[in-house]
Amino acid sequence: MNRLPKHPQLLLWKQSASGCSSGSRKITHLAGVIIAIAILPFLSIGGIFSPYPGNAQNPRGSGQAMTVRSDIQEADANTGIVTARGNVQIDYPARQIQATAAQAQYFSQERRIILSGNVLVLQNGNTIRGETVTYLIDEGRFIATPRQGGQVESIYLLPDNQNNAAAQPI
Repeated sequence: MNRLPKHPQLLLWKQSASGCSSGSRKITHLAGVIIAIAILPFLSIGGIFSPYPGNAQNPRGSGQAMTVRSDIQEADANTGIVTARGNVQIDYPARQIQATAAQAQYFSQERRIILSGNVLVLQNGNTIRGETVTYLIDEGRFIATPRQGGQVESIYLLPDNQNNAAAQPI
């Protein structure tokens, strides 16, 4: 029987499994249901990787939602940690942040995100590259660390201030 689930979160998992063969579709759908059930507590507090927990009334189109795409996502309702692995892409329009990494972990209780594995973060034309980048949501602050023996790279766009164009000698 091919009934659609009552919950839209489960519907997303059902749709993602539609390209599979019948046997693997059942397994994928079951795994999707299990993951969706594990993620439901996070969805009810404002959405996965939501920078605004507790605001379940927040519509997705308001610009406050953070979208996370990856090959695999897991949520632990006991610890409040959501982990995304494999080709992680984050889009956070409210703060004009886009990021890519091999893995991202959202610590809902501490309100921080740790990106790891060849991290690239873009914000307002500025970039940060490093092996690990921690984003402190409430502070709007990034902390980047390199691979052992490497360096972090940041590129900042500086405004061209016409009033200070002629530098005065010191």
